[in-house]
Amino acid sequence: MMKYLQNLGRSLMLPVAVLPAAAILAGIAHWILNFAEDSVIANYMMAGSDAILGSLGILFAVGVAIGMSKDQHGAAGLSGLVAFLVTTQVLETESVSALLSIDPENVNMAFDEEIIENVFIGILSGIIASIMYNRFSHVRLPDALAFFSGKRLVPIMSAGAMLVISAVLFFVWPIVYGWLVTFGTWIMDMGATGAGLYGFFNRLLIPTGLHHALNNVFWFDLAGIDDIASFWNSEGEQGITGRYLAGFFPIMMFGLPAAALAMYHTAKTKRRKQAASLLMAAGFASFFTGVTEPLEFSFMFLAPLLYVVHAALTGLSLFIAASFQWTAGFSFSAGFVDYTLSLAVPIANQPYMLLVQGLFFAFLYYFLFRFLIQKFDLKTPGREDEEVVAQTEGSEPAAGGAAPTSQRDKTTVMAEEIYEGLGGDENVTSIDNCVSRLRIEVGDMDKVDQEKIKATGVPGVNVVGQHNIQVVVGTQVQFVADEMIKIRNRE
Repeated sequence: MMKYLQNLGRSLMLPVAVLPAAAILAGIAHWILNFAEDSVIANYMMAGSDAILGSLGILFAVGVAIGMSKDQHGAAGLSGLVAFLVTTQVLETESVSALLSIDPENVNMAFDEEIIENVFIGILSGIIASIMYNRFSHVRLPDALAFFSGKRLVPIMSAGAMLVISAVLFFVWPIVYGWLVTFGTWIMDMGATGAGLYGFFNRLLIPTGLHHALNNVFWFDLAGIDDIASFWNSEGEQGITGRYLAGFFPIMMFGLPAAALAMYHTAKTKRRKQAASLLMAAGFASFFTGVTEPLEFSFMFLAPLLYVVHAALTGLSLFIAASFQWTAGFSFSAGFVDYTLSLAVPIANQPYMLLVQGLFFAFLYYFLFRFLIQKFDLKTPGREDEEVVAQTEGSEPAAGGAAPTSQRDKTTVMAEEIYEGLGGDENVTSIDNCVSRLRIEVGDMDKVDQEKIKATGVPGVNVVGQHNIQVVVGTQVQFVADEMIKIRNRE
């Protein structure tokens, strides 16, 4: 079950990766509108942004279907679209009105077109489509129906399955929608405290990958909050819209990079240079793009105390930003790129104060991390036990000791070393990846050589089950995964 939920979390990142395109269009458009209110170009770009932000349900249906299918085939994405269209048409207000023989204004609000075409229905459609694809994509029908065999059968089965599920949703969806609204309202009614609690649990769920599910409630239109789209469309209430986004900027742009500096300064002298290559690269990724997992996984399991402190500080940051109503927004993550784009959005409220808050958190993270590392002798990068260090430093470089001569060579060498450390062809049964982690399924965990994997310089290795292991690579993870798949499929 945990593996399935982790795969779902990874699949959610495919449609989420589309959002920066909307953010760039909206950010530039708002910037132009500051100088020319009736700019045709700005309105043209805003229309492009709205096309993405207004179609999130479809994007999630297609993205989840592809991500959850066994070979990420486009036929699964088409099936996800079919499943989404079937459900949203069957359950929209006019259809329900005709089914119940009542006036449209008396139909439950949950079936309103703008509500039913939501991310939750999109995710559900994608999951069902992926199940249909994994089950029926290789089914052969009798010759008379052979045209509809295999992958062509999947959209048909998806449509049929969603008709059945739509019948269930007819009764269940109003209840689920009511729960989502209640949960969202409960958090919203707690004001800044609710934002702080959300930030705290957001970070605590990172190791499991389930933080994506929590994010969907606050970032998208599941419970009426829809922070991302509302912010970039500059709709809502200034100082309130974006409160579930803004507090992450001080953490990702300032706090975590400062934590990386603290870990570098507390590393053992002879290991400081090696630690720097990991920590500084991960720190820059956190600042510039908001991708924090390479850095978080570098101490998450080596020093769990630090990670709990980090989660608490994240909650504190969201609480402070929400209390003072300092808001900015992001579409992908709270890094420098999204921060810069959000400055032009009219609904942003005193976004420059987040930089001041960020400087405060930089000092807080640096001195608190440094104190805790030294006080409790925490084994952060560069402070590992000597025997582990000796094993890591004694590893021979791949490819006969030849130094990689290009970025592609480095990726290939890393992929080969990781693949060997996982046990090679005899042990690796599946290879997948999310934003920064390889998600590997192996036959026998005892055959995995974690030290060999760590010797490649990856930030961390996380065993999440009897047959599942994650390798934190960083923002270049897709290329490493692609190389590993090539290795696995070689003849």
